[in-house]
Amino acid sequence: MKNLSFLAVLSLLALTFPLAIASDQAPFKTSASASTPIRWFFVNGKFCKDPKLVTVDDFFMAGIQNARPVANAVGSNVTAVNVNNLPGLWGKWTKPPHTHPRATEVLYVGHGALLVGFVTSNGDGNSLFTKTLNTGDVFVFPEGLIHFQFNVGRSPAVAFAALSSQNPGVVTIANSVFGSNPVIDPNVLARAFQLDPRVIIDLQAKF
Repeated sequence: MKNLSFLAVLSLLALTFPLAIASDQAPFKTSASASTPIRWFFVNGKFCKDPKLVTVDDFFMAGIQNARPVANAVGSNVTAVNVNNLPGLWGKWTKPPHTHPRATEVLYVGHGALLVGFVTSNGDGNSLFTKTLNTGDVFVFPEGLIHFQFNVGRSPAVAFAALSSQNPGVVTIANSVFGSNPVIDPNVLARAFQLDPRVIIDLQAKF
């Protein structure tokens, strides 16, 4: 009898609370309440910044190449890169505009200078965030957003990327739009980009 009561309560809870969420988290965290003027989430002991107050420096960190003192018992030290000094983690030479559908990317510049940037989603105003990175700088690209890296130095650049998924996926925007197989009808793209169809055909020929 007790087992039946327990199963009844469990079934009721299953109907009351969702057991799965079938969507990815948004790159910029906001609450579900549209009536709240300033919207916050509190996760893992940290408040998310109001999206209206976000700046490019929230995704940037400098100085990681500098050694820290190791005068301790174990003779080592750690330079932490976390939400405390790189808020953009809350919540990926030239790399053309692309996106990783299932991962946030953290980029560390080991040598050289890179112009990097990403564009927020439609709901966040398609805002562009850009920064010139130098040796020892770190930048984070939020999950799913279109981003790029471009060498602006006078020598080859070396950078290391880490992604938050074992299968992050990658979609290179130009290749996908203009290099699809078979090609997308030029009239469709001409309307979308507000260009002459002949320009679209020329772009498709390049890819």
